[in-house]
Amino acid sequence: MKILLTGANGYIGKRLLPILVENGHSVVCCVRDLKRFNPPQSLIPYIEIIKTDFLEPDSLDKIPNDIDAAYYLIHSMSNSLDYQKLEGISATNFKNAINKTKAKQVIYLSGIVNEAQLSKHLKSRKNVENILSGNNFSLTTLRAGIIIGSGSASFEIIRDLVEKLPIMIAPKWLNTKCQPIGIRDVINFLQKSLLNEKVFNKNYDIGGSDILSYKEMLLEFAKFRKLSRSIYTVPIMTPRLSSYWLYFVTSTSYKLAVSLVDSMKVEVICRDNEIDKLLNINPENYQTALSRAFTKIDANQIVSSWKDSQISGVKMFNISDFVDVPVHGCFQDIREKNVDSRKEVINKIWSVGGKNGWYYANTLWKIRGYIDKLFGGVGLRRGRTNSSDLESGDALDFWRVLYADKSEGRLLLFAEMKVPGEAWLEFKIRNKKLIQTATFRPHGLLGRLYWYSVLPFHGLVFNGMIREMTNLNNKENRSTKA
Repeated sequence: MKILLTGANGYIGKRLLPILVENGHSVVCCVRDLKRFNPPQSLIPYIEIIKTDFLEPDSLDKIPNDIDAAYYLIHSMSNSLDYQKLEGISATNFKNAINKTKAKQVIYLSGIVNEAQLSKHLKSRKNVENILSGNNFSLTTLRAGIIIGSGSASFEIIRDLVEKLPIMIAPKWLNTKCQPIGIRDVINFLQKSLLNEKVFNKNYDIGGSDILSYKEMLLEFAKFRKLSRSIYTVPIMTPRLSSYWLYFVTSTSYKLAVSLVDSMKVEVICRDNEIDKLLNINPENYQTALSRAFTKIDANQIVSSWKDSQISGVKMFNISDFVDVPVHGCFQDIREKNVDSRKEVINKIWSVGGKNGWYYANTLWKIRGYIDKLFGGVGLRRGRTNSSDLESGDALDFWRVLYADKSEGRLLLFAEMKVPGEAWLEFKIRNKKLIQTATFRPHGLLGRLYWYSVLPFHGLVFNGMIREMTNLNNKENRSTKA
C-alpha cells in the first residue's frame, strides 16, 4: 500500500516511518524543509520525499493521487500566538488535498477531549478533528494524553523537574489526573489502525493502564530513578507564574510552557478501552514506559526528540536559507589550529554541547544560557538528542544544526538564542587545519554594540575551545574583521 506520512521528521513520524516500511508499505514522506529530514539509508529505497507546507495550498499539488491512506501528524505551532488559526488552515488544506486522491482513510493523532471546559490547545485539536470529518475518506482519530518515551516533551519535562529539584513548590494543577501512554503503544495503535475498516469514521481514546495525577507521575519517576523528592502544592501560583516556573526549570520554551500549563488543568482520562480489545493491544503501565525510555537513553538510541522540532526554538526558518553563511555586513571571529588526527578532532566536534559541554569556560556558556532564558530564549537546557552524532535540524543547546557532514569535516550551527542579529558557528577541517568561524550579522546599532560588548569573551572562550578540540599548543592564527 502507498501511505502518505505528514510530519515525517517529527517526534511521532520518525518512529512510525520504519514500522510502516517494515510492514511492506511504500511511504510518501511530507516535509517542509528537505534539509531537516535525514532518514536512515536503509529506508531510502522504500520512501518518496516531497516538500510540502500545509499552510501553502500550491505546495500540496505534489501529493500523489494513488495513495491508499494518510497519517495527519501535524500539531501545535506553539511558538505562534495564532496557532489555533494556523492549525485550522493547515487541516483544511490537507483535507482538500486528500479529497483529490484515492485515499480511503486518514488517521489523526489528537488529544483527549472529554471535559466540558477545554484548554485552547485541546480546543484546537478538537477543531482539527471536526475539519477532517465527513469527507471522501474515512477518518480515524486516536486521542492520546501524556506520551512517555525517550525524547518526548512530556518525558523530558518530567525528567527535568525530578532530576533537578529535590523539593518542589508546585502549582495546584499537579493534582489533575491524566492517563499517560508509552510511545511504543502509541505507534502500535497507529500502525494497527491503518486500513482497518473496524475503526473507520470513529474516534478513540488511547492511554496506558495507569491513571495518575501529575504529582504522582513525578513521584513515581523519582522512585524509578531512586531519588528522594518532596512536592508541595500551593493554590497561589497563577497560570502565568506556573508557566514561568515550568519555563525556567525545564527545557521547554515559554510559549509552549503556557500551552502546557493551560492543558494540564484539564483531566485527560480515557472514556473506555474499546480500541484495546478491538486491536488486541494491552497498553503498558507507567513504570514500564519509563523503563523502556531509559533503556533507549542509556544505549544512546533516541530515535527522535521533541527538542529537534521547530517549536522547541524561537525562530521559524528553512535551513536552506541559512546554510550559505553571509560575509557582507557581518562580523567574523576566525581561528585556526593544526590537526594531528582528523578523526579524533571530528569526533570531538560532533560531541560538543549537551552534557559534554563546550570544552572550555563551560561556566560562561551556562551563564549565557541563563541570560538567554531571562530574555525569553531557549537557553542551554535542550542539550542534544544523541551524545555522539548530529544531523541537520537537530537542536544543540541554543544552536540549531544547519549542516553536518563528517566525511567533509564540516559542522555549521545557527543561533536560536536571543541576540540582536543572526549568528553562525562553523567548524571545518581543511588542509590539516581546524578552522573555527563565528559569524554575526547585526541588526542595527544595537547589534553592533552587542558584538563589541562580547568581543573580550570571544577571545577567551573561542580560543580555549579550539585549543581543547585540537589538543595542540602551537600558536593559532587569528583574524577579526568587519
